[in-house]
Amino acid sequence: MKRCSRRKPRRRAWCCSFAIPPSSPELTSISKSPHKAQPFPKRSVSVPNSPQSAKSGFPIVGRIDPRRILSPGRVSPIDSDPTPAVSQLGSHSFRAPSPPPPPVAEAAALDVKLNLRGKNGGSMVMEVDSEVLRANSEVFAGLIADCKRGGGGATMEVENLSVFSDTIELMFEDDDCITKRLINVGVFRSIDILEVSAGIMFSKGVRCCLKYLEAVPWTEEEEEKLRSLFARFEFDDATTRDILGRLYLHDSVYSRPNVAQQLVWSISTSEDANARTEMKSLVKGLLCKSSVYEKNHLDLSKEDLFAVCDSCLSSLTSLFEEASDTMRPERLITKDTSKPLIERISRQVDNINWLLEIMLDGQVAEDFVDVWAHQEKLLKMHYIASPMIRYELSRVSAILFVAMGTRKLQCPLESRSGLLQAWFGPMLLDFGWLQRCKKGLDMKVLEEAMGQTLLTLPLKQQHVLFMEWFRHFSRHGTECPNMGKAFQIWWRRSFLRGSEAVESR
Repeated sequence: MKRCSRRKPRRRAWCCSFAIPPSSPELTSISKSPHKAQPFPKRSVSVPNSPQSAKSGFPIVGRIDPRRILSPGRVSPIDSDPTPAVSQLGSHSFRAPSPPPPPVAEAAALDVKLNLRGKNGGSMVMEVDSEVLRANSEVFAGLIADCKRGGGGATMEVENLSVFSDTIELMFEDDDCITKRLINVGVFRSIDILEVSAGIMFSKGVRCCLKYLEAVPWTEEEEEKLRSLFARFEFDDATTRDILGRLYLHDSVYSRPNVAQQLVWSISTSEDANARTEMKSLVKGLLCKSSVYEKNHLDLSKEDLFAVCDSCLSSLTSLFEEASDTMRPERLITKDTSKPLIERISRQVDNINWLLEIMLDGQVAEDFVDVWAHQEKLLKMHYIASPMIRYELSRVSAILFVAMGTRKLQCPLESRSGLLQAWFGPMLLDFGWLQRCKKGLDMKVLEEAMGQTLLTLPLKQQHVLFMEWFRHFSRHGTECPNMGKAFQIWWRRSFLRGSEAVESR
């Protein structure tokens, strides 16, 4: 005769959130009676400041097959459960870790069900210990107390189900385990967890997140995410000050404009060619208007730029005095002989052109046109210096001609006229050397720009300069810039269209 064993009924957890547990196991039979128990009234609780990012390491819980998380890191298939929130499509459940045997103790410990609903869809039911929630979160402690007094349940609406559930799971871990989990999910996800922890006042989670984030490098995207978070939350912790020290510069002594000026001075005095080239590209990228960085944070004033430029011009004048044997005796003692003279001249011209590019990008190069047009000493020494040295001066003029001819630099007629009267002749003499030693110059663009710049002058001045070019071109040919196209335009404007206007009168 077979002996029938009767299964001992299991004590139920609280139903649908913060419900008061049944007083005795016999109450579990109510669900089988013909008279159904009346459900507790539901009320919605929205958790503020939940992260909205979907870029985190864990996927957002969606409509997938129902499963029950028995403990963090272990997933098992769900068994039959009469609770509607678990059995409906798209729902998930979490069972917090509890001591192994006896099984009855496990059921008694998990006395709260969190019904979570995502703002973008999906739902989740988490079975947790109310004592752990009360001990770790002031927000949950208040909610549990309210539910016990009111005798009702609650459904919480959160921004990101996955991040919120991960944060709740951290309440059941010690500090070392929390840090390990943060390391596994990375910085971006940890910032999301920090935001949820701050929203539910989970102090241990906030502390561990801040400690981890302070100790690791950030990408620019992560930095901006942290900056946004710290603008919305205030954290009272020494680690917070360390993080803020990486995000903001509060000491006015180390102002950014001074730092930028120091960088420019350092580059202009550097003697290592490779390092100078690398640093010029880096600093110019930080200072230029197309940079992704905020302009008011790393900006150079016009006065700072011209101070460095004047220093380079003074050094360049001294070098040409040395080249033309016109240097004063007292300065011969202090002259630098560690590098060849040609190399030192080229370095100063490179510095001036680099500063000029920064001025052009900042639209403050107009005054430099007048400064360059009035370099009488350099103009005098240009005609007596060796061609292999003097052409370096025309490299500066070339940058200005290209900027004006391509409409990047706008300056008054007096400035354009002064520049052309001073440096157009030297440019004709040095054009052959510029073709052989281009150093980044596009000669076709330079030829076109020179012609276009001449055409911005009055016709009388154009006549003088175009005739000078024509005589020089007839003697030197390809050693002279080819401005034939601009010459034809000047010819039509001066004679053909001019004669038609006279005849019409």
